Amino acid sequence: MQLPKLYLQAGRDEAIRRFHPWVFSGAISRYEGTLSDGDVVEVFDKKGNYLATGHYHDGSIAVRIFSFERIVPDIHYWTKKLTGIRQFREAIIATTPGVKTDCYRLVHGEGDGCSGLVIDYYNGVAVLQAHSIGMHRERNLITDALKNVYGDTLIAVYDKSHETVPELYGQTVENGYLLGSVETPHEVHENGRAFWVDWITGQKTGFFLDQRDNRQLLARYSHGKRVLNTFCYSGGFSVYALAAGAALVHSVDSSQKAIDLTNRNVALNAVTNNLDESRHEAITDDVMAYLKAHPDQYDIVVLDPPAYAKNISARHRAVQGYKRLNIEGFKRVAKGGILFTFSCSQVVDRELFYNTVVAAAIEAGRQVRVLHHLSQPADHPVSLFHPEGGYLKGLVLWVE
Repeated sequence: MQLPKLYLQAGRDEAIRRFHPWVFSGAISRYEGTLSDGDVVEVFDKKGNYLATGHYHDGSIAVRIFSFERIVPDIHYWTKKLTGIRQFREAIIATTPGVKTDCYRLVHGEGDGCSGLVIDYYNGVAVLQAHSIGMHRERNLITDALKNVYGDTLIAVYDKSHETVPELYGQTVENGYLLGSVETPHEVHENGRAFWVDWITGQKTGFFLDQRDNRQLLARYSHGKRVLNTFCYSGGFSVYALAAGAALVHSVDSSQKAIDLTNRNVALNAVTNNLDESRHEAITDDVMAYLKAHPDQYDIVVLDPPAYAKNISARHRAVQGYKRLNIEGFKRVAKGGILFTFSCSQVVDRELFYNTVVAAAIEAGRQVRVLHHLSQPADHPVSLFHPEGGYLKGLVLWVE
């Protein structure tokens, strides 16, 4: 297979030699062959030495690399790659014998050497999200490879890329099944807890898998406690707190659809895990408005907002938003209580988030100890050579 070739300027290959998976347009010297968005291209240094293979796009990030070895990107390549990724997942997802977990992130973009691709696995269903034209063009090949990797245990593959591919290209993309069909919501299990997942109408791929370990940590502190879970979405933290014996749990979200899903998940676990539904109340309200209007204090408060900043230009406004939210959160934590606070904004780094929470604690007048620094779980790996992949930041704080 003869692939188009792209040559870098002298001295602009250092990052690629250190396995960074992006080639920026400013590093390119010349091309050989005709290139269009999404094409597979081979990258060479100025002297003609092979460096990597990736998907081309006419933009700031000109190539998203998926191999640093010269390969033929066919079904055999993708089957081998996804087999290795699945084996990695089986090795690193911590499970307790007899406790069921059948949902996880199978492919996490650059962290798995698949820049531009996310695949979440939900109890027999793979939900694919391409973030690049190139990966979206590979979707049928990737589906065939998934069939080879999972065999008969794979019952469906759903493409949910309309919202994530470049906007102009996305106008030509419709979400839909690439393999099979499954009625949603679909039941999945995480650390023995049961959840309904709807990848068709739900946020992201249907469930926030990146909070799995943090939900488990919350459960350790929840027995007998009063818990407030804000931006609850489908009630993940709420279910874990109730299963751990929380005295009461209040779930708050501005979306009625999210509140309905939270109630369904609590009801599901009342059957599967004997939860006492009477200890739970779900409230449809703007979180900031609720925090300001309700002076009740809780033993544990969870602040898990959506990303406040999608790009650098929005970072300052996002930081102010995080500060205001955490000030109100600190006010709702009882003395000797705990605050779980998160940011999933990639452009707000860990240090900036920490300092923002410090500023909020000072303004709220609370004495605070750090119990845990939190991140995304192991099935959302960050390449050592691509620190930009680390997006989820969290703090668990003891509040006096």
